[in-house]
Amino acid sequence: MTHAPIEARAAFDRIRYAQLWEDADILTEAMGDVAGRRLVSICSAGDNALALLTLDPAEVIAVDLSGAQLSCLRLRIAAIRTLDHAEFLELMGSRPSARRAALLARVLAALGEPDRGFWAARAEVVVAHGAGGVGKFDGYFRIFRRFLLPLVHSRRTVARTFEPRDPEARARFFEEEFLTWRWRLLVRLFFSRRAMGLLGRDPAFFDHVEGSVSDHVLARCRHAGIVTDPAENPYLHWILTGTHGRALPKPWRAEHYATIRDRLDRLRLHHGPLETLGATGVGGFNLSDIFEYMAPGALPAVYEGILAMASPGARLVYWNMMAPRRRPESLAHRLVRLQEVEDRLKPRDLAFFYSDFVVEEVR
Repeated sequence: MTHAPIEARAAFDRIRYAQLWEDADILTEAMGDVAGRRLVSICSAGDNALALLTLDPAEVIAVDLSGAQLSCLRLRIAAIRTLDHAEFLELMGSRPSARRAALLARVLAALGEPDRGFWAARAEVVVAHGAGGVGKFDGYFRIFRRFLLPLVHSRRTVARTFEPRDPEARARFFEEEFLTWRWRLLVRLFFSRRAMGLLGRDPAFFDHVEGSVSDHVLARCRHAGIVTDPAENPYLHWILTGTHGRALPKPWRAEHYATIRDRLDRLRLHHGPLETLGATGVGGFNLSDIFEYMAPGALPAVYEGILAMASPGARLVYWNMMAPRRRPESLAHRLVRLQEVEDRLKPRDLAFFYSDFVVEEVR
């Protein structure tokens, strides 16, 4: 098992995630009342940094090891300033569009260099799939959707997945019509550790994962189809159809668009590891799933760095997929687990890949 930092084991020179696969609804609720406070967010594609603006913070610092991921956020900032809401959804790929090239051209004109050149070089794939579909992980789902899903389910079955049903009817549909032996075989082959590392995530992201990735995905598919309502799940809709249905991720919804636009000047972007941020007085942290990629022995030092930035009452919010990570016991006197918040929000998580949702508060 390697103890080298993730930036030494994985490549960060390309877009890995062109949209966020973490539920902003439970993230923002878990943060609590942070109005007027400084927040730190792992950037990834930038969607959850934008979602945090709905909480009326003084500042959101989006930090990432990847300049490509930060460029995703800069594109969103330019798009929100330039486009109306319907146009934004078309550009991102949430809705079909015959004018995506023209929309992208308008946004590029509002971008500075080197982001303008970065996205101009990707214009063809943006026009084809939307700016939310150009990442490696998003392409992984596109391969699945185009070439493999039709071998398992008809378009009619996929469409029926998103019909509103009560929990009992959802369980009946998924157990009898969706979770077939063909589906299980497909998941075991395509969502294996090897396939996902090669085509989706970086192989280094699995260095500290134990157990079967495909078994985990199968279990989480049942959660997505039965415990939560697929009709309200934008993440499942994109995976199976390549666009969003009636449900959208929180920062892409019409009711938040003007608010986010008005607060874009509160965003600050930082390129580099979290520990190089040097911020103080931080009232909340969206840490994505960064601890998943770390050896357990590395956690205390990383937590100490976060605590040095945190103000009393600050919350640390993050996910685990398959590598269980929580506050080191040596720091139990400085951080308390908010189990009631976790237990309330975890069953509602529509980004269903993750096995755990963690909320900790600075004493």
